[in-house]
Amino acid sequence: MVVQLQGVRKVFNVGTGIETEVLHGIDLTLLRGDFCAVMGPSGSGKSTLLNIMGLLDRPTSGTLQLMGEETTTLGEADLTRLRGHSIGFVFQYHHLITAFTALENVMMPMLGAAGFPNAQMRQRAEELLESVGLTPWKNNLANNMSGGQQQRVALARALAMNPALLLADEPTGNLDTKSADAVFDLLRRINQEQGTTVLLVTHNPEMARRCDKTIQVVDGLIQA
Repeated sequence: MVVQLQGVRKVFNVGTGIETEVLHGIDLTLLRGDFCAVMGPSGSGKSTLLNIMGLLDRPTSGTLQLMGEETTTLGEADLTRLRGHSIGFVFQYHHLITAFTALENVMMPMLGAAGFPNAQMRQRAEELLESVGLTPWKNNLANNMSGGQQQRVALARALAMNPALLLADEPTGNLDTKSADAVFDLLRRINQEQGTTVLLVTHNPEMARRCDKTIQVVDGLIQA
């Protein structure tokens, strides 16, 4: 088991006149090697669910275990540690540091964990960029790369700490069809070769069909 949610509720503006419950008791388990799509209409709670699974937000009630560790009672320092070592994130917007090279961007998670750069970090970043086909562009500044290349750098960066869980929120939403297919194929290859659990939020039914399982979120609930 990589991640397990039991009875997860999320309420915003608790105790105010605009209190809103977004998630209404989510039960969800992802195993090692799962490759799942999450679909649902806008406002259904997909992003809130992803943020909670990524330890970027806390549930109002319920439990969330990541790699066997109960997270809802952890302090911020322990959440940061667990998130940094167990979860990789790929977003619709790549969020690269444009003044840094592709290689430097991929090194950032490792630098954050260790506090200083070393040769092993550089080697790991170079290997990751090679795995996504970007070795010739490793020294290019991020803002001098195409959208598809930037998203592949973001994917390499997400894998820097060898996470067990990769959360991808509309990672191909801003890409042309060819680039989107290339990014999806990379996600699938990482899933198959490394056993990384992948949860992909998408509005694209064709992309969802290429995943092993689709989770439908409607009105804050997972539809059976």
